[in-house]
Amino acid sequence: MQIYRFPLFDSWPEITKRPSADFMEKIDTVSKVMSKIRAEGDEAIRKFTLQFDHANIADFKVTALEIDEAVRGLDPKLKAAIETAAQNIDTFHVAQKVSHRVIETMPGVKCWQKSVPIEHVGLYIPGGSAPLFSTVLMLGIPAMIAGCHNVILCTPPDREGKIHPAILFAASVCHISEIYKIGGMQAIGAMAYGTKSVPKVDKIFGPGNSWVTAAKQFVANTDCAIDMPAGPSEVAVMADETAIPAFVAADLLSQAEHGPDSQVILVTTTEQLIKDVIKVMGKQLKELPRSEIASKALDNSRAILVNDVEEMVSLINFYAPEHLIIATKDAAGLAERITNAGSVFIGNYTPESAGDYASGTNHTLPTNGWARSFSGIGLDSFCKKITYQEITREGFQNLGPIIEEMAHAEELFAHKNAATLRMKQFPK
Repeated sequence: MQIYRFPLFDSWPEITKRPSADFMEKIDTVSKVMSKIRAEGDEAIRKFTLQFDHANIADFKVTALEIDEAVRGLDPKLKAAIETAAQNIDTFHVAQKVSHRVIETMPGVKCWQKSVPIEHVGLYIPGGSAPLFSTVLMLGIPAMIAGCHNVILCTPPDREGKIHPAILFAASVCHISEIYKIGGMQAIGAMAYGTKSVPKVDKIFGPGNSWVTAAKQFVANTDCAIDMPAGPSEVAVMADETAIPAFVAADLLSQAEHGPDSQVILVTTTEQLIKDVIKVMGKQLKELPRSEIASKALDNSRAILVNDVEEMVSLINFYAPEHLIIATKDAAGLAERITNAGSVFIGNYTPESAGDYASGTNHTLPTNGWARSFSGIGLDSFCKKITYQEITREGFQNLGPIIEEMAHAEELFAHKNAATLRMKQFPK
């Protein structure tokens, strides 16, 4: 972990730079894969599944028997944990429902907006180095609450052509039965274009490695909506002398173990805390099964000593982290001053892993600085908003002259005529 002491503002872009993720260098390969999938459908997907995941799959769709076996065979304690997390996630996302209101903008002119579910959605669930069954809950539950008509799930198989049972159990909790043994770029292509086996969707959700991200960005240009731009996972921790070093170290490592291109950042007003965190992090690192991955991520990571709380808040808002943990005095007060972050975790007893799994908030969040302009996944992500207006005859007599005047000024005379004809038909 690199240490920076009292960096000047001009150096902030350099010291908060994310690990390089140049998707342009992947576009040529992604384009060729997508062209093959468009032309050859299932056969291309079988070829790429064998090439990239080393699995020879005859039938991509997971059977009801496979799902039943996973549900029956999973550890009861894990089942109970997943069900409790699902309930919390459901409670949080149900509360995001908003009933529409009819607004009378002027006498006789009524306008309203209605939330309508996206009909066909595809969920991508990583399953390589870590089977992210928690992401099934994070995507499947809001899709279910929104009322999406068709929800399909793609996740990579292991070399025996099997899916991790926890992924299948989590899918059953979300009432998702259309599950396909397809991972990586080929999963994105299958959902974006549709094949004989896999239905085409209107929007693709879910995290993935840099190849999956590049594929999502590629199909988003012309073929299919995606949830958000994404990149390697990241966490920032704001801390002062009240922070507990072992907690901070564990939080940093919990994000570092995601992948070698993940980034963790500690911003603090206390130099002793940096020393203490690095020391205890070294001890914790030795105990991690994914220590090699986490160690590589720490090469991309920073500990930054700043002058005061004001500078700490400014630096965090500049960085715009995916996850932000605040371990300071008046942590709740400081949280109110954060304008750029995907999700905020307040106080010493609120680890980032709470949001990853079970507190109820969604863990699918904007990375790579996109928290400046994007929200994380929520109920609205699975909906589209349609606006409506209804005007009475009397209402149009009030509004018509305004339309005529504005249309005339823009020299759009058919627009003006649409108003004029109605006013002549029903004069005051």
